[in-house]
Order: sequence, then C-alpha cells, then structure tokens
Amino acid sequence: MRNSVGPEIGCVILAAGRSSRLGRPKSLIEVEGVSLISWVLSRLNRLGLSPIVVTRRDLVEKITDSVGNVEIIVNEHPELGRTGSVKKGLERLKERIGGDMKILIVPVDRPGFSMSTIELLVSSESSSCPSKDGRGGHPLIVDNYDINRILEAPSDAPLNSIINPNRIVVKDEYLHLNIDTQKDVDEFLRVADFLSEKDTRP
Repeated sequence: MRNSVGPEIGCVILAAGRSSRLGRPKSLIEVEGVSLISWVLSRLNRLGLSPIVVTRRDLVEKITDSVGNVEIIVNEHPELGRTGSVKKGLERLKERIGGDMKILIVPVDRPGFSMSTIELLVSSESSSCPSKDGRGGHPLIVDNYDINRILEAPSDAPLNSIINPNRIVVKDEYLHLNIDTQKDVDEFLRVADFLSEKDTRP
C-alpha cells in the first residue's frame, strides 16, 4: 500500500506467542466463523494493506490453512519475546519494499482497534501508536529511522525500550482489549460483532 502523499506502507501481523495462559493458539480462536488471524487480516485488507504473518514453526500449517495465500515468516526463537518477531517481519518487508517506507505492526492478540485508527496511523508522518485513557496501545506504525533502530536491537529487548512513538489519542472503546485468558476471549467474542459492524458503517 502507498500512502497518497508518503512512503510505501508495509504491514506485519505478529502471531508467534506461546499462549501459555490461554492454553491454545490465540491466532486460531474462532470468531464469526473464521480464525482470529483471518478476521484481523480481512480488516486490514479492506484498507488496502497486504500483511505478512510472523509465527512459530509449529503453527505454520494451521495458519496457512486458515488464511490461504499470505506470506508467512517463521520466528525460530519466539521465546526471546515479541521484538524478535517484529524484527523478522521488518527484515522481510525491507527486502520486499526497500526505499522509503513505514511499517504497521499488528499483534494478533490486540484486535480492539478501529479502521479509523488504522487510517490515522497510516497517515502519520512518524512512528505512532494509538492512545486512550492515558495509555498507549496497538497497532503501532514505525518509520524508517525506528525500523533501523529495532533491527539493530537485541531480540529480547522490550520494544518500548527501543523506540518512543508519538501517541495519537483515539476513542476506540476496546483499544486495550488484550487476549490472554479465556475471560479475555469471551469478552472479545462479545464485542466482535460491534467491531465488525463499526468497520462497515459509512
């Protein structure tokens, strides 16, 4: 995707977590008849984004069956933390896009964002994240400068210790929804229809 007045926009969905507290892969939770990762992917596709997916080796086959013809990158060391998966995605997108670009980073387990928030992030001039009630949230978009900073950092370094994105205040009611336990899954399933309907409102 190319921003109308800016750089190429890449997108990566992070789906390499172990889901130890939930006990099953978050990316494969069923929502509205499809997997969570397919649900997130379809929302991003509506805005012209073509995400790649970073996941664990043991989930590649199931995610492929779920999402079809989407490029999937394997993080061989997901135990090091989310930054390692981010780096895998950034490396691949730098190869694919090159030149001036920004990359949208979307954790599969933080699906409470609105389409308008994605549009705000894509149009931002520098690294940015949404914010509500004084707390930063996801997704996150990173510019060229921060892409390079992340790539140079250790894979086990927390992302918030590497970059400091601008915060864009949004009104997304469920921005901070974090799927980590069955209670979180139940909450998400309760509001998924609302999020889908909001996507399609004029």
